[in-house]
Amino acid sequence: MARLVVMTVGKTHSGKTTFAKELDSVLQEAIVIDQDNHAEFIHEHYMKLCPIEGPNTFKISVTNAIVNYAMEQSNYHIILCNSNLNKLGRANVLQSFHNQGFTSIIVYFELPTDLLKERVIRTNRRKTIFRSASSFLEVLERQDKSSDIEPSKDEANYMFVINDPNDTAGIIQNIIAISDIR
Repeated sequence: MARLVVMTVGKTHSGKTTFAKELDSVLQEAIVIDQDNHAEFIHEHYMKLCPIEGPNTFKISVTNAIVNYAMEQSNYHIILCNSNLNKLGRANVLQSFHNQGFTSIIVYFELPTDLLKERVIRTNRRKTIFRSASSFLEVLERQDKSSDIEPSKDEANYMFVINDPNDTAGIIQNIIAISDIR
């Protein structure tokens, strides 16, 4: 049976983590790999090792090590839960999964910016994942300025788009059905 990699793509507060946890609770033999958890761990234990400027290569290295371990040393379906907003980055990650025989699914969270702003304003999430931003609103504003977000159907074997938070249950059922036929 082929394993799945489910990659969430979306801006901050679009529901990626909630979706990943819900999918994990019903998809047999799955694990969520959430880069925000790695950022919190690094911030708490290894902040001195984080680069001061540029990309957070330390966080990326930790995530890559965990992803590689899960790919090579487990039989789990993998749910990659982070923004995955960079097209080239997504392509590279998904290619490595395809090379290992995984079936890929992108779940793209395309929610209205006004809804995301409301969520950011009401959030109680800890800000310890930040290295260079001062708030989730700043993160959202940066993401809004990026033009390299929207995935295309040719990036993965399957792609689902969430335009409304109520869409998640049906998409989770579609993913379970895909896992059953693989």
